Amino acid sequence: MNIWLIGATVLCVTVFLPGLVAASRGDSMERLMGLQLVTSTTVAVLVLIAHGLGRAVYLDTALVLAVLSLAGGLVFARFLGKSL
Repeated sequence: MNIWLIGATVLCVTVFLPGLVAASRGDSMERLMGLQLVTSTTVAVLVLIAHGLGRAVYLDTALVLAVLSLAGGLVFARFLGKSL
C-alpha cells in the first residue's frame, strides 16, 4: 500500500462519511450541497486510486464523473430555485 492509496482511504473516512450524513439530512439545499461534496470527494478519491494503482481508466472515470456532477448540480439547483 503506497501513499496514494492511504490518502484515498483517509479522504474517504474524513470527508465522504460526513458528506453522506449531510446528503441524508436537512432541507433540500443542504442535501444538494452534501451530494456535491460526496461527488467531488469521489472524483478526488478516484484520481488518488488511479495514481496509486497506475491505472488510467480511473482517471477517465473521474473526469466523466466531474463533468456529469457539475451538470447535474446545476440542473438540481435550477429546480430547487423554482421551488423556493
